[in-house]
Amino acid sequence: MNQSALIRPEWTPATIALMVLGFVVFWPLGLAMLAYIMFGDRLNGFKRDANNKADRWFAGCRRATSRYNTHFTTGNVAFDDWRKAELDRLEEERRKLDEMREEFDNYVRELRRAKDQDEFDRFMRDRKNRPSGQNPVVDV
Repeated sequence: MNQSALIRPEWTPATIALMVLGFVVFWPLGLAMLAYIMFGDRLNGFKRDANNKADRWFAGCRRATSRYNTHFTTGNVAFDDWRKAELDRLEEERRKLDEMREEFDNYVRELRRAKDQDEFDRFMRDRKNRPSGQNPVVDV
């Protein structure tokens, strides 16, 4: 997410002002802004999952449509053969692109997991090396 955005899911003066204004104008707007401030960082994962499900659903619709359209003929056998070959080639390309997208999603998921593991290990190492009476210092 763009960290320079004015309205982001954090406690910033702009988001607090919008939340208060929302409560003054119409209380569900203020409540929605409060929910965005508190849980907005989780929206990226939800949006990605919803987009993936929609993509799979539309891909299924495209496959079903292409199955029905292949029975349509123009009367020109050479054109129909060429058309079928091109549609098959495009379907193969679409399948390859879907596989590549899935591989990339898995790669990014693994990178995030590795980054999270590294941050957790660093936290545990710092916590273990810290004397027992000190407050933790967070480096950002």
